[in-house]
Amino acid sequence: MKTRAVYFSAVVFAAIVLSACAGTNSQAPEVSHDGLHLVDDTSFQSVYLKPGVDLSVYKKYGVTECQVAFRKNWLRDQNQSRLQLTNRVTQKDMDRIKGTLGADCTQKFRDALTAAPAYEIVEEFTEGEEVLILEPNIINLDVHAPQTNYPGIERTYTTSSGEMTLYLELVDATTEEVLARVVDRRKDPDDHRMTWTNSVTNKANADRILNRWAGQLRDGLDRITNLPLEGS
Repeated sequence: MKTRAVYFSAVVFAAIVLSACAGTNSQAPEVSHDGLHLVDDTSFQSVYLKPGVDLSVYKKYGVTECQVAFRKNWLRDQNQSRLQLTNRVTQKDMDRIKGTLGADCTQKFRDALTAAPAYEIVEEFTEGEEVLILEPNIINLDVHAPQTNYPGIERTYTTSSGEMTLYLELVDATTEEVLARVVDRRKDPDDHRMTWTNSVTNKANADRILNRWAGQLRDGLDRITNLPLEGS
C-alpha cells in the first residue's frame, strides 16, 4: 500500500477542494483529477466512481487506520481567545484528539462491515486476490470547544460542537487504484441554545456523525453486492 504519511498529505490537499464544494453551493466537478465520475447519491454529498467498475466482484475487504487533520489555523484561532497560558490548546491536545477520533472512526467502519450478515475483513492478502480496501480519512476537523488538561475548573458553552468532513476512498488492494471516492461534510446541528461543551459531549456528537457515515457506507455496499439478509 501507499506510504500513509505522503498519501495523507495528498489526500488533505485534494479534499480541501472537494469538501469546499460539498459544503457550499458550488457544483462539485463532474470528473475528478484522477478520472473518477460524479454519480447521483442520496446519502453522501459527493460520490465519485471509476467508469465501468463493478464493485460487486469484491468479496473481501480491508480497513486502513483513519487519519485525521484539523482545519487550517485551528490551533491559532483557538488560542486567540485564551488569555491564560495555562489553558491554551497545545499540540499534545491536538494529537490526543486526532488519535481518539481516528481510532473511533476506524472502529465504526469495521463494526459496520462485521455487523450481521458480515463481510469478510482481512488483515493480509496475497497479490491477485480481489480485496477492496476502505481508506477513511477525516479532514477539516473543527472542534469548537476542545477540552484541555487545564488543572482548574473550566467550562465552555457553545451552540454546536463543530464539524468535520469524511474523505473516503475505495481502493483495489493489488493495483492500488482508487475505484470510488466519497466526500461528505457534516456539522453538529446548531440549536441556538448554549450548552456545556466538554470531551464527553464532543465525543457523543462525533460518534453520531461517524455512525451515520458507517451506516450509509454499509447500506451502499449492501445494494452493490446484493448481500442476502440474515437468515435468508
